[in-house]
Amino acid sequence: MKDQHIPRIIMEEVTDPEELAQARALDERFARNSAWLQRHATEIYTQYRGKCICVAGEELFVADTPEEVLAQARAAHPEEKGSILIRYIPREKVARIYAY
Repeated sequence: MKDQHIPRIIMEEVTDPEELAQARALDERFARNSAWLQRHATEIYTQYRGKCICVAGEELFVADTPEEVLAQARAAHPEEKGSILIRYIPREKVARIYAY
């Protein structure tokens, strides 16, 4: 066991007002994208089974791969860096069990 590397965890408190403002803005954009997806979920999840979807700037992007859909979203909304929402919609609608 002594050869295993144990990662260090470093926690820092961010107090810089500019950094905090950027983080808040990012959180707000993500919340808007998430809310947009929730409002349109029924039609999106019905129409785009088997596809990757992405919401950026409260706009939907659809492609076959995560790389493609992310490239589309980033090209259209480069300001959306960490607030882009990506999902894969399974082909089949089945019951799922999530355990944490």
